[in-house]
Amino acid sequence: MSAAIRAVLAAGAALLALPAFALSPDGALPALNGADLPLLWGAPFAGLLLSIALVPLFSAGFWHRHYGKVATAWALAFLVPFTLRFGATETVHHLAHAFLLEYLPFVVILFSLFTIAGGICVRGALVGTPALNTGLLALGAMLASLMGTTGASMLLIRPLLTANETRRHKVHVVVFFILLVGNVGGALSPLGDPPLFIGFLKGVDFFWTTRELARPTALVAAGLLAIFWVVDRWFDHREPAGMPPASAGERIALEGTVNFLLIGGVVGAVLLSGLWDSRVAFNVLGAHVDLENLVRDGLLVALALLSLALTPRAVREHNQFHWAPIIEVAKLFAVIFVTIIPVIAILSAGRAGALSGVIDLVVDPSGQPRNVRLFWTTGLLSAFLDNAPTYLVFFNLAGGDPRMLMGPLKDTLAALSMGAVFFGALTYIGNAPNFMIKAIAEDRGVEMPSFLAYAACAAVVMLPLMAAVSVLYL
Repeated sequence: MSAAIRAVLAAGAALLALPAFALSPDGALPALNGADLPLLWGAPFAGLLLSIALVPLFSAGFWHRHYGKVATAWALAFLVPFTLRFGATETVHHLAHAFLLEYLPFVVILFSLFTIAGGICVRGALVGTPALNTGLLALGAMLASLMGTTGASMLLIRPLLTANETRRHKVHVVVFFILLVGNVGGALSPLGDPPLFIGFLKGVDFFWTTRELARPTALVAAGLLAIFWVVDRWFDHREPAGMPPASAGERIALEGTVNFLLIGGVVGAVLLSGLWDSRVAFNVLGAHVDLENLVRDGLLVALALLSLALTPRAVREHNQFHWAPIIEVAKLFAVIFVTIIPVIAILSAGRAGALSGVIDLVVDPSGQPRNVRLFWTTGLLSAFLDNAPTYLVFFNLAGGDPRMLMGPLKDTLAALSMGAVFFGALTYIGNAPNFMIKAIAEDRGVEMPSFLAYAACAAVVMLPLMAAVSVLYL
């Protein structure tokens, strides 16, 4: 059994054992007062981001061999002084909160979708022409709001790479795939992107984003598809004459179709956790773990294991499926979720915190949101922080009342929703699928841009479209 499966099974066993270690009902996670934290506490998080951005640029071999150690060093750079300052008990409480309520659900759904989508393959005459590539990106963008950006990305990235395997110029194909399928396409439902699911849990109607964000999302998606078609045609005309893909003589066939049913199960499990209020929670080291979330995560692990059992080995071999991409994502994001703790606390402190200038940007002195600034601020922070807690911070800053935010303040809710989803495309860590798409592409031999080079490319394409959204819809 692979290390990845053993790790997830161990996590699942820990979840099932939580009631045995539950604390008394009166226990609670101590509130970390962001007003008391200087910005220096964010240095380990900034150091981790700089490491992800710069170390592969100067020594790719060292990074691929030792990225886990580098990330662990930054985690310790935060945890050791934090423990000395606040004590071991509070450190354990905040780690439990970060891992049980944020990181574990994040990595479990990624593991499930990565495993299930990796069991679906398309064989046959897929040739990466501009028309085919544009069609696959459009299909992925449409699927992203139905099965999540992660599900759609894991479903289509391998067929897209296979279709373009003989092309010399294909990096741009993966970059636009991240922009469209990994991010923008997920703006139309709570299933599409984690920030919108948090809004759903807070009381935003399930179809609110579908109604209110349809036009701006269509604008951005259409703009990206048009730009991509022009760029891809330009590169296609510069391709040397070469051999067609090895699959070019085969009939198109879809294999591993049982996994589509399992993806439907993933969607159902996620919806279940949002619609079912069990009113049962276990207090574990100060973190309140709801029963419905335990059930969801258990179902997701079970569905992934079913996929491994039901999918023929030949299908995964054709997809060149293995665990390295999900392991890399799991390791790096574990440290991101730890080192981001003080950054989110400082933001949550509002005007009393060290980032009060950010709050002044998005709220006027009378307490009314400045929607255009809110859109850009939420977006730029979401590109570098986890977009889900960033959305939650600004959702609460805007009053936190879903009825008001869907009514008189609907432009405010639209601004922070679009900012959290669209701007996640600007960096590899802006949204969960980005780093995984990059890892899979690199595993298939595509030389992806560095962190900074990708961010520059994404900014050139996305920021003019974001300016159009802010002018036309805010």
